Amino acid sequence: MSSNQEIHFDEILARYKADPYNYVDMHAIHTGKVRFLLEEGAQVEGASGEWKHKPGTRLYEIDRERNTKVITSKTSGAISSIRSELDGQFVEAGEKLLTIRHPLKKKEIIEAILQEVLYLFEAPERARYYFSMDIQAKIEQKGARSVFIQPGDEIITMSLMKRDTAVYYTGEPGIIHSVYFTPGDSMDQGKPLIGVCAEEKLPLVQKVITRVKAEWE
Repeated sequence: MSSNQEIHFDEILARYKADPYNYVDMHAIHTGKVRFLLEEGAQVEGASGEWKHKPGTRLYEIDRERNTKVITSKTSGAISSIRSELDGQFVEAGEKLLTIRHPLKKKEIIEAILQEVLYLFEAPERARYYFSMDIQAKIEQKGARSVFIQPGDEIITMSLMKRDTAVYYTGEPGIIHSVYFTPGDSMDQGKPLIGVCAEEKLPLVQKVITRVKAEWE
Protein backbone atom coordinates (compact mmCIF):
# COMPACT_ATOMS: atom_id res chain seq x y z
CA MET A 1 0.00 0.00 0.00
CA SER A 2 1.74 3.15 -1.17
CA SER A 3 1.79 6.46 0.66
CA ASN A 4 0.54 8.07 -2.58
CA GLN A 5 -2.67 6.11 -2.28
CA GLU A 6 -3.00 7.16 1.35
CA ILE A 7 -2.53 10.85 0.41
CA HIS A 8 -5.03 10.45 -2.43
CA PHE A 9 -7.67 9.13 -0.02
CA ASP A 10 -6.93 11.86 2.52
CA GLU A 11 -7.52 14.46 -0.20
CA ILE A 12 -10.83 12.85 -1.19
CA LEU A 13 -12.00 12.68 2.43
CA ALA A 14 -10.96 16.30 3.06
CA ARG A 15 -12.90 17.44 0.00
CA TYR A 16 -16.12 15.76 1.14
CA LYS A 17 -15.67 17.12 4.67
CA ALA A 18 -15.30 20.66 3.30
CA ASP A 19 -18.37 20.33 1.07
CA PRO A 20 -20.54 17.31 1.97
CA TYR A 21 -23.19 18.06 -0.65
CA ASN A 22 -24.28 16.91 -4.06
CA TYR A 23 -25.39 19.67 -6.43
CA VAL A 24 -28.27 18.58 -8.67
CA ASP A 25 -28.98 20.79 -11.69
CA MET A 26 -32.56 20.84 -13.00
CA HIS A 27 -33.07 21.59 -16.69
CA ALA A 28 -36.14 22.41 -18.79
CA ILE A 29 -37.60 19.09 -19.93
CA HIS A 30 -38.77 20.64 -23.22
CA THR A 31 -39.25 24.07 -24.81
CA GLY A 32 -41.94 26.25 -23.24
CA LYS A 33 -42.78 29.08 -20.88
CA VAL A 34 -41.46 28.56 -17.35
CA ARG A 35 -43.03 29.60 -14.06
CA PHE A 36 -41.11 28.90 -10.87
CA LEU A 37 -43.09 27.64 -7.87
CA LEU A 38 -40.35 28.22 -5.25
CA GLU A 39 -37.65 30.75 -4.39
CA GLU A 40 -33.93 30.39 -3.65
CA GLY A 41 -33.29 28.86 -0.23
CA ALA A 42 -36.55 26.87 -0.17
CA GLN A 43 -36.35 23.34 1.24
CA VAL A 44 -37.47 20.56 -1.09
CA GLU A 45 -38.19 16.85 -0.73
CA GLY A 46 -37.77 14.02 -3.24
CA ALA A 47 -40.34 11.36 -4.10
CA SER A 48 -41.40 9.26 -1.11
CA GLY A 49 -43.39 6.18 -0.20
CA GLU A 50 -42.44 2.52 -0.53
CA TRP A 51 -42.66 2.65 -4.33
CA LYS A 52 -41.62 6.32 -4.62
CA HIS A 53 -45.21 6.92 -5.71
CA LYS A 54 -45.65 10.18 -3.79
CA PRO A 55 -44.17 12.97 -5.93
CA GLY A 56 -41.58 15.35 -4.49
CA THR A 57 -41.88 19.11 -3.98
CA ARG A 58 -43.25 21.05 -6.98
CA LEU A 59 -40.39 23.04 -8.52
CA TYR A 60 -41.65 24.68 -11.71
CA GLU A 61 -44.35 24.60 -14.36
CA ILE A 62 -43.57 24.57 -18.06
CA ASP A 63 -46.23 25.46 -20.60
CA ARG A 64 -46.09 24.49 -24.25
CA GLU A 65 -49.10 25.22 -26.47
CA ARG A 66 -51.39 25.47 -23.41
CA ASN A 67 -50.23 22.08 -22.18
CA THR A 68 -48.79 22.68 -18.69
CA LYS A 69 -46.55 20.19 -16.91
CA VAL A 70 -45.53 20.46 -13.26
CA ILE A 71 -41.98 19.23 -12.54
CA THR A 72 -41.25 17.86 -9.08
CA SER A 73 -38.00 17.31 -7.19
CA LYS A 74 -36.31 13.90 -7.31
CA THR A 75 -34.02 14.71 -4.38
CA SER A 76 -34.18 16.39 -0.96
CA GLY A 77 -32.25 19.52 -0.01
CA ALA A 78 -32.42 23.28 -0.56
CA ILE A 79 -32.56 25.36 -3.72
CA SER A 80 -29.06 26.87 -3.83
CA SER A 81 -29.55 28.86 -7.04
CA ILE A 82 -32.43 29.68 -9.34
CA ARG A 83 -32.54 31.46 -12.71
CA SER A 84 -35.24 33.89 -11.53
CA GLU A 85 -34.69 36.06 -14.64
CA LEU A 86 -36.29 33.21 -16.65
CA ASP A 87 -39.54 33.28 -14.65
CA GLY A 88 -42.39 33.80 -17.13
CA GLN A 89 -39.99 33.46 -20.07
CA PHE A 90 -39.86 31.03 -22.99
CA VAL A 91 -36.90 28.64 -22.64
CA GLU A 92 -35.31 26.01 -24.84
CA ALA A 93 -35.23 22.32 -23.91
CA GLY A 94 -32.20 21.58 -21.70
CA GLU A 95 -31.86 25.14 -20.33
CA LYS A 96 -30.55 25.04 -16.75
CA LEU A 97 -33.23 26.42 -14.43
CA LEU A 98 -32.16 25.75 -10.84
CA THR A 99 -29.77 23.81 -8.62
CA ILE A 100 -30.66 21.76 -5.54
CA ARG A 101 -28.00 21.33 -2.83
CA HIS A 102 -28.50 17.87 -1.39
CA PRO A 103 -26.77 17.08 1.95
CA LEU A 104 -25.01 13.75 1.54
CA LYS A 105 -25.77 10.99 4.03
CA LYS A 106 -22.92 8.81 5.30
CA LYS A 107 -23.92 5.99 2.92
CA GLU A 108 -23.97 8.40 -0.05
CA ILE A 109 -20.52 9.78 0.84
CA ILE A 110 -19.11 6.24 0.97
CA GLU A 111 -20.72 5.50 -2.42
CA ALA A 112 -19.40 8.74 -3.95
CA ILE A 113 -15.85 7.99 -2.71
CA LEU A 114 -16.09 4.42 -4.01
CA GLN A 115 -17.10 5.70 -7.44
CA GLU A 116 -13.86 7.72 -7.52
CA VAL A 117 -11.74 4.74 -6.49
CA LEU A 118 -13.29 1.72 -8.25
CA TYR A 119 -13.14 0.98 -11.96
CA LEU A 120 -16.63 1.80 -13.22
CA PHE A 121 -17.94 -0.36 -16.06
CA GLU A 122 -20.60 1.69 -17.84
CA ALA A 123 -23.71 0.91 -19.88
CA PRO A 124 -22.76 1.01 -23.59
CA GLU A 125 -26.23 2.31 -24.49
CA ARG A 126 -29.68 2.83 -23.02
CA ALA A 127 -31.10 -0.66 -22.55
CA ARG A 128 -32.14 -3.24 -19.96
CA TYR A 129 -29.30 -5.14 -18.32
CA TYR A 130 -28.95 -8.56 -16.68
CA PHE A 131 -25.94 -10.46 -15.36
CA SER A 132 -24.88 -13.43 -17.51
CA MET A 133 -26.24 -16.70 -16.13
CA ASP A 134 -22.99 -17.97 -14.60
CA ILE A 135 -22.18 -14.59 -12.97
CA GLN A 136 -25.75 -14.38 -11.58
CA ALA A 137 -25.39 -17.91 -10.16
CA LYS A 138 -22.09 -17.01 -8.44
CA ILE A 139 -23.63 -13.82 -6.99
CA GLU A 140 -26.62 -15.78 -5.63
CA GLN A 141 -24.33 -18.38 -4.07
CA LYS A 142 -21.65 -16.20 -2.47
CA GLY A 143 -22.41 -12.52 -3.19
CA ALA A 144 -20.98 -10.12 -5.78
CA ARG A 145 -17.69 -9.62 -3.89
CA SER A 146 -16.82 -13.28 -4.39
CA VAL A 147 -16.82 -12.85 -8.18
CA PHE A 148 -13.47 -12.18 -9.87
CA ILE A 149 -13.64 -10.87 -13.45
CA GLN A 150 -11.05 -9.97 -16.07
CA PRO A 151 -11.01 -8.41 -19.55
CA GLY A 152 -12.85 -10.52 -22.15
CA ASP A 153 -15.23 -12.16 -19.65
CA GLU A 154 -18.87 -12.24 -20.72
CA ILE A 155 -20.43 -10.63 -17.65
CA ILE A 156 -23.68 -8.94 -18.67
CA THR A 157 -26.52 -9.34 -21.16
CA MET A 158 -27.89 -6.18 -22.79
CA SER A 159 -31.54 -6.38 -23.85
CA LEU A 160 -32.54 -3.83 -26.48
CA MET A 161 -35.55 -3.90 -28.82
CA LYS A 162 -36.27 -7.52 -27.78
CA ARG A 163 -32.76 -8.53 -28.82
CA ASP A 164 -30.20 -9.79 -26.29
CA THR A 165 -26.49 -9.04 -26.77
CA ALA A 166 -23.58 -10.32 -24.69
CA VAL A 167 -21.49 -7.57 -23.08
CA TYR A 168 -17.81 -8.37 -22.49
CA TYR A 169 -15.80 -6.78 -19.68
CA THR A 170 -13.06 -4.37 -20.78
CA GLY A 171 -11.72 -2.96 -17.50
CA GLU A 172 -9.02 -3.89 -15.01
CA PRO A 173 -9.11 -7.38 -13.40
CA GLY A 174 -10.71 -7.47 -9.97
CA ILE A 175 -13.75 -8.37 -7.89
CA ILE A 176 -17.23 -6.96 -8.36
CA HIS A 177 -17.31 -4.62 -5.35
CA SER A 178 -20.46 -2.61 -6.14
CA VAL A 179 -23.51 -3.24 -8.33
CA TYR A 180 -25.41 -0.18 -9.56
CA PHE A 181 -28.39 -1.79 -11.27
CA THR A 182 -31.14 -4.29 -10.54
CA PRO A 183 -31.33 -6.99 -13.21
CA GLY A 184 -33.99 -5.98 -15.71
CA ASP A 185 -33.57 -2.25 -15.01
CA SER A 186 -33.36 0.15 -17.91
CA MET A 187 -30.06 2.05 -17.60
CA ASP A 188 -29.02 5.18 -19.49
CA GLN A 189 -25.92 5.12 -21.68
CA GLY A 190 -22.80 5.95 -19.66
CA LYS A 191 -24.33 5.09 -16.27
CA PRO A 192 -22.17 2.72 -14.20
CA LEU A 193 -23.35 -0.89 -14.06
CA ILE A 194 -20.69 -2.26 -11.70
CA GLY A 195 -17.67 -1.00 -9.75
CA VAL A 196 -14.65 -3.30 -9.85
CA CYS A 197 -11.87 -3.32 -7.25
CA ALA A 198 -8.40 -4.79 -7.88
CA GLU A 199 -7.77 -7.37 -5.16
CA GLU A 200 -4.71 -5.54 -3.80
CA LYS A 201 -6.82 -2.39 -3.32
CA LEU A 202 -9.45 -4.13 -1.19
CA PRO A 203 -7.86 -3.47 2.24
CA LEU A 204 -7.43 0.20 1.32
CA VAL A 205 -11.06 0.55 0.20
CA GLN A 206 -12.27 -1.14 3.39
CA LYS A 207 -10.11 1.24 5.46
CA VAL A 208 -11.72 4.27 3.82
CA ILE A 209 -15.24 2.91 4.41
CA THR A 210 -14.35 2.31 8.09
CA ARG A 211 -12.93 5.83 8.42
CA VAL A 212 -16.01 7.47 6.92
CA LYS A 213 -18.31 5.46 9.20
CA ALA A 214 -16.22 6.46 12.24
CA GLU A 215 -15.61 10.15 11.43
CA TRP A 216 -18.93 11.28 9.91
CA GLU A 217 -21.85 12.39 11.97
